[in-house]
Amino acid sequence: MNPRITALFFSLLITALPALADGGHHHLMPGDTVGTVSFPTSCSPAVQKSFEHGVALLHSFEYEMADNEFKAVAEHDPRCAMAYWGQAMTLYHQLWDRPSKENLKEGAELLKKAADLKPKTAREREYIDALTIFYRDSDKLDHEKRADAYSKAMEGVYQHNPQDNEAAVFYALSLLASAPEDDATLANPKKAVSILNKVFAKQPDHPGVAHYIIHSCDNPAMASLGLDAARKYASIAPSSPHAVHMPSHIFARLGLWRDDIASNQAALVAADKMAAMKMHVLHHRLHSMDFLEYAYLQIGDDQNAKAQIDALAGISRDEIGKEFQNYHDEMVAIFSSRYAIERRQWKEAMQLQPAAGAPPSIQLQTWWAQAVAAGHLHDAAAARDAMAHFDRSMDALKKGPKAYFADSFKNDHDEARAWAAYAEGKNDEALRLLRSVADRQDKVGKGESALPAREMLADMLLDMNRPKEALTEYEVSLKTDPNRFNGLYGAAQAAEMLHQKEQAAGYYAQLLKNCDGVQSDRAELVKARTLVASK
Repeated sequence: MNPRITALFFSLLITALPALADGGHHHLMPGDTVGTVSFPTSCSPAVQKSFEHGVALLHSFEYEMADNEFKAVAEHDPRCAMAYWGQAMTLYHQLWDRPSKENLKEGAELLKKAADLKPKTAREREYIDALTIFYRDSDKLDHEKRADAYSKAMEGVYQHNPQDNEAAVFYALSLLASAPEDDATLANPKKAVSILNKVFAKQPDHPGVAHYIIHSCDNPAMASLGLDAARKYASIAPSSPHAVHMPSHIFARLGLWRDDIASNQAALVAADKMAAMKMHVLHHRLHSMDFLEYAYLQIGDDQNAKAQIDALAGISRDEIGKEFQNYHDEMVAIFSSRYAIERRQWKEAMQLQPAAGAPPSIQLQTWWAQAVAAGHLHDAAAARDAMAHFDRSMDALKKGPKAYFADSFKNDHDEARAWAAYAEGKNDEALRLLRSVADRQDKVGKGESALPAREMLADMLLDMNRPKEALTEYEVSLKTDPNRFNGLYGAAQAAEMLHQKEQAAGYYAQLLKNCDGVQSDRAELVKARTLVASK
């Protein structure tokens, strides 16, 4: 699925958090840490440490706790303008979602309060003015224009305050948040990394620097450039479940499955600790479980992959609550379809059905899986039925409140169309559609836990008995999505069909290395062991 899809469900989830929080202020327990920042203000010296703690939480997207911290600062020093700026910042989840109308109104009110206090320093006034630009005229200007305007304003803050590392970090974040979708040049991420690397050299324990380097490099072309930050970030902010999880974005891009698994297991532990403080951590838990299921499948550990599905099913409706239901149902759909598709259990995928009452955006996952499976089974009738459902769900999404997310499903739509065409024997059309998606993904990436379109293209060519072309596509796919189980196995099969035994043995050996120590009955591993042993 598309990398932006999950942002929709973070939107549904995160915007519910303020309503769920109780009246008290939750803070981290003694000894916990979320990294260090230096953000001087003209506020009372007594609240300075708390303010910087709030900024550190903000940099790890722990919005609920950051908001609580900024509110506490405002209570102790009502004339601290930057406390209201901080609260407004917690309402703008720059890499997750778009603020609701209610949040936009609240943010504008908070910033007016901040401006009315007439901050003592020009620097503070610049921060407040820049964010005000984002919240201003939200009924007239669309989100993209306001995000771009905020980024340009933050560029001014950055230029006017060259010694202020926070200005550099927040400007870099704004570049990522305002980057055009599907920009193959990656101009904004590259610019952000250039800025962040300079700060990283001076402040290696700054949570936002490591965090935003990872986000900048969360694409095939730049993933390796984010490895140092990925290795560092969890140790900077070990108390933040999101910080402990984030390195796995790079690990997943680079096919470092054991690191990926360890990262998300640790994130679940961090989430449990936060849950004990009555913080809302379901979104953290499900996001880490998403990455875990995918990583386990890549090392053939179907038992632990299935355990993520079972754990998800074990969450009671009462525990989830209405506010969390859509996000939970999205994960159910993704986990189930991925578990069937990655194991190449096409009939199992064909039996999947959306949850009763699931919104269109969630139904699309199931119809996509059915179309892919129908293509592999050459079942034209089933493929047509899956596409009919997909198209109806797309139409419903475009007419709903999250219509702007319809564009995020373009790749999924083309993949489903490709497999439906293949089921009907329209091979040229099927290959054209998949190749188009694959070319786009090569440039801008895909979701970290999504199936690569180029690998699907290779699968289709192999099924057509065109192993030479298939091997070429597998080789390209393994560069952008290294160490994938089915990519390695498919490449080995294609090489075998071409009588390239040494190359086939190399792919099989790598597959076995990835799956070393895993108890698995997958037929692919049995074959790999047999071939490697026969050498």
